Amino acid sequence: MLTKFESKSNRVKGLAFHSHRPWILTSLHNGVIQLWDYRMGTLLERFDEHDGPVRGVDFHKVQPLLVSGGDDYRIKVWDYKLRRCLFTLLGHLDYIRTVNFHNEYPWVVSASDDQTIRIWNWQSRSCVSVLTGHNHYVMCASFHPRDDLIVSASLDQTVRVWDITGLRKKTVRGAPTAIGAHMSPSSMHEVGVGSNTSASSVVSRVNADLFGGNDAVVKYVLEGHDRGVNWASFHPTLPLVISGADDRQVKLWRMNETKAWEVDTMRGHSNNVSCVVFHPKHELIVSNSEDRSIRVWDISKRLGVQTFRRENDRFWILAAHPQQNLLAAGHDSGMIVFKLERERPAFESHADKLFYVKDRFLRIHEFSTGRDLPTLSLRRAGNTQAGLCGGHRSLEYNVFNPSEHNLLLFSDQDGGTFELLAFSDDIAPSSQGESSDLKRGLAVSVVFLSRNRFAILDKNRQIIIKDLNNEKRKSIPPPNPSTGCMFFGGTSGRLLLRSDERIVLFEPQSRRVLAELQVTRIKYVIWNQDFSKVALISKHGITIASRNLEQLCTVTETVRVKSGAWDHRIFIYTTLNHVKYCLANGDTGIIRTLDVPVYITKANSKQIFCLDRELKHCIISIDSTEAKFKLALEDRNYAEVMNMIKNSKLCGKSIIVYLQEKGYPEVALHFVDDLKTRFKLALACGNIEVAMNTAYEMSDDECWHRLGLEALRQGNHQVVEMSYQRTKNFERLSFLYLLTGNVEKLRKMLRIAEMRRDIMGRFHNALFLGSASERVRVLEEAGQLALAYLSAISHGMLEEAARIKALLESTDQPIPSVLCDAQLMQPPTPILRSDNWPLLTLPTNTFRNSHAGEADSSEIADVTSSPGWDADLDLNEQDNENGNNEADLDEGGGWGDDLDIDDNIYDDNTTEGKYHEPPDKEASAPHIIPVAGVSPEFRWCQNSAHAADHAAAGNFGSSMSFLNRQISVVNFHPLRSRFLLVYSASSSSAPGLPLSLAHQVTLQRGSAVIDAGCLPRIATSMPRLIETLKASYRLFQKGNFQASRDKFYYILLCIPLIVAESRSHANEVKELLNIAREYVTAVRLKHENASESGIRQMELSAYFTHCNLQPSHVALALNLAMTQAYKGGNFITAAAFARRMLDLPDLIAQSRSELHHKAQTVLQKSEQKARNEFKLNYDERNPFEIDCRNLDPIYRGNQIERCSFCRSAYAGNMKGRLCSTCNIALIGIETLGLVTQAQNKG
Repeated sequence: MLTKFESKSNRVKGLAFHSHRPWILTSLHNGVIQLWDYRMGTLLERFDEHDGPVRGVDFHKVQPLLVSGGDDYRIKVWDYKLRRCLFTLLGHLDYIRTVNFHNEYPWVVSASDDQTIRIWNWQSRSCVSVLTGHNHYVMCASFHPRDDLIVSASLDQTVRVWDITGLRKKTVRGAPTAIGAHMSPSSMHEVGVGSNTSASSVVSRVNADLFGGNDAVVKYVLEGHDRGVNWASFHPTLPLVISGADDRQVKLWRMNETKAWEVDTMRGHSNNVSCVVFHPKHELIVSNSEDRSIRVWDISKRLGVQTFRRENDRFWILAAHPQQNLLAAGHDSGMIVFKLERERPAFESHADKLFYVKDRFLRIHEFSTGRDLPTLSLRRAGNTQAGLCGGHRSLEYNVFNPSEHNLLLFSDQDGGTFELLAFSDDIAPSSQGESSDLKRGLAVSVVFLSRNRFAILDKNRQIIIKDLNNEKRKSIPPPNPSTGCMFFGGTSGRLLLRSDERIVLFEPQSRRVLAELQVTRIKYVIWNQDFSKVALISKHGITIASRNLEQLCTVTETVRVKSGAWDHRIFIYTTLNHVKYCLANGDTGIIRTLDVPVYITKANSKQIFCLDRELKHCIISIDSTEAKFKLALEDRNYAEVMNMIKNSKLCGKSIIVYLQEKGYPEVALHFVDDLKTRFKLALACGNIEVAMNTAYEMSDDECWHRLGLEALRQGNHQVVEMSYQRTKNFERLSFLYLLTGNVEKLRKMLRIAEMRRDIMGRFHNALFLGSASERVRVLEEAGQLALAYLSAISHGMLEEAARIKALLESTDQPIPSVLCDAQLMQPPTPILRSDNWPLLTLPTNTFRNSHAGEADSSEIADVTSSPGWDADLDLNEQDNENGNNEADLDEGGGWGDDLDIDDNIYDDNTTEGKYHEPPDKEASAPHIIPVAGVSPEFRWCQNSAHAADHAAAGNFGSSMSFLNRQISVVNFHPLRSRFLLVYSASSSSAPGLPLSLAHQVTLQRGSAVIDAGCLPRIATSMPRLIETLKASYRLFQKGNFQASRDKFYYILLCIPLIVAESRSHANEVKELLNIAREYVTAVRLKHENASESGIRQMELSAYFTHCNLQPSHVALALNLAMTQAYKGGNFITAAAFARRMLDLPDLIAQSRSELHHKAQTVLQKSEQKARNEFKLNYDERNPFEIDCRNLDPIYRGNQIERCSFCRSAYAGNMKGRLCSTCNIALIGIETLGLVTQAQNKG
């Protein structure tokens, strides 16, 4: 069973598939009707008007109608487009079991516990016939798909087939009309059977209700069941009826024109058979029962071929899709939509040919000519149940040896079998026949490895290499024991191995893992034509990777991915309802929609070749211009881009969004007609001309304001002036004239401000003009006489000052005092007065040239270097430089040898007697060569006994000697990067004069002065380690244990080379060492716990709780140990962990309340059971420490040896060995201990 959809709800009593939409109706025992989209897994609508359980429901084949019947004796007809009930049919006197639409006529048939079957006309909303004859509850009734027949099943132990030919002739007058022709809003009311007013109509209707009419007569009565019959249904094409009853039997009946008889009985169910239907595509019968099982029976052999069971849910109803290979089953807690077998064909294409399997034949289809002929018969002994799980799952063609035509066919029979075929190249009809060169075998997976070798993965998960004679050549264990599938590796001698959530590129010859990629469960692998890229297809995603499994992009879909094929650099794939494309840079898009799922066999630029689920060939036309456009943009093929813009019909909105996201607004400008969008894009690409023309058309002040800002950024003050004038932004306009030195226009702005009576505007313009008299006049008119007097007297305007002073005295206002140090204020002199500000001249844009038709090929080639389009961001520049520096340091040879950094720069012997002054009057004076001083690095080594200071000086030998004596470090390889970091961070370089070396500057600790007591600055500091510790805590809390362990181990390696400034600081370093040690041990315990099971797993989780962790982390550890102990049956131990968890201090975290509640529940249930199923090597009452070698407890009283550095505990026999926690120091060696403070020598 392949489950396609599953819902959780109340008990499902009725099911119905829509004929062409991916919808299914479910009627529930609580009275709700649900409409589901089983392809997307979403609930579309709920219909809730019935009072009580709804037992029957059905879709109309053509109209947007559905019908339902329930325990409220009502039949309701609904319009699912209007989402409401149209009308209600009344007439039944008891529960209604099933309702069913006729495929052609406007009829609904209903079966009821009132022992009658009623046929209703949903157009006239009346009952047209009542079928009586059953003497117990009628459990179901349904129309024949083609004939004028009805089949019904009843608890009176009979199945009846009714002939309704007379009813059709009497009531049907041509084809049914649309529902709207007979309905009006005023008529949406309940309709009873007694709607005729004439007395004769009422009498005839009553007689028909009591005794039945002669329009529908019983044709056959099928008797044979010993108990009540629950279900009966017709075969869609053959004269067969199937029935299921409370006698736990499924009976098959055949009928002809005159009689009907029992063909066979199928036994196997252990409880009442609830429902039974024919499979829509195969000669199979599907039944379900209250014994919680679904059984599949072969019609021809009358044998059960498959059984599917649920643990706790009884099955009540089955439904078969009328056109697709889908079934649905309703049970106590919901329903499932499923298929009995895979519908994906086994195929593979190579060059111009498609190899696939159909009707037990290997067929070859030529794409160029369309020829399709069977080549090889695949009929073999041992095949049973044709059409059910007997098909091939995959087909593998040997691309390494196309001359001999070798194929591998794989199927799931017998746990996995393969067939190795060899055939000729001739596809003429005369070549059909049995394969004389056929080899078989058992395998979980199979794939060709080279020209004459193929590999199989056997049931023991071993890779077996075989030759083309099916003889074993080699056996190789896979790198991961959980390997479950193999795929073609892209080249000879390579395999792709799938295990868990990863895929591995493996080379069997050398047994090497070449690459590894974390990816969800892969189902199919598709290589491109030159095997440089591969598409890894999973259930809902696609990962594009390179030949060496370097991930290029990942695409996630909400529906299932069905197939795919490469069209050069474009990967085209299909989902359930779309054809899509994916590029290596991660760009995706929809090419077209699909009516039914198809499987792509080959793709080219304009069409894709496909196989449908019926194994029919189809060619679908596609338009991949959008994908090619994005590729041309990525390649910067500007001529091709412009050609597509002119000649292709690209989707405007999607392309615009894409170009904006990718940073190509100027290209997007060619697709835009909307003025607002065009204006935004023009501003984004700096095209002032287009933006200004668009702003003219829009006449929006906000657009002119934004245009002014962009023009000001580019220095185009003429457009800025226009924008400010359009928006009447006088303040900005005046300031612009000030910057550009346009005095005339400033005077105009002054007059405009005066006309507008804008006092502040006048004053600002007067200030910009440097006109003191105008400022005095503005202040006087504004009533600011004191300020006017100060301005006049400060600028030497004595007459004006005297006049204003008189005004102040006349109004008894104080005369302000004049500052003696006043300075003259004048506006700045502009550099440029008329032209726009100078800009860097760039080549004309390529797209503008192409659009104007003026650019030739040479211009296009030159323009590609334009910074406006082609300027790349060297984002990896710094990384490359860092990488080169690290490479230089690695090649420096400074790891194992001491650097001669204390050698003198000058050598007296090289200069003595070889340099002579020119003869002059001071030639007799002796020439004294300066003596080299002591280097800072030498002083560092002299002044300190700390290993970090010696490492900073480059004296790695003495630094390692200190660490060996102090904490017994013997493995220095993990410390190598720390040494190099400390050394490189102790100095910096300053550029010197031209043609001279750079000047090296040492970085001092505490003071920049190099004196006798100087010490270097150390790169590793406590604040950095505290931040790393916090990050490690967060990773541990999230469960990312490997990443947290890496960070804690990083802290461990940093501690030997950290310098503490005080005693309290040194104590913090030692505390940090203890924290890192405890968490490294805890993560080791957690990893071992995840890989173990049973008793050892419970022991490891118990030890995990004794690590000295943060309270929130202890709570998580106790939760893990409590859960595993409880599930393992050690309830006493689980109760102990629960008590410890309840004794923890309260935490603020949200999960605390959940853990607290869980611990209380476990404690209560564990105290009730009060036993331990297994004896553990764990005693919580006896103190112990964890042996970091074997991860076992070392109880009090046993000998303990500790690591000289990290103080991890070990058993006595581990003395002298390397510590497993820090991996640098020896165990049990007496040393001075970790030195964290710098100690002066001597």
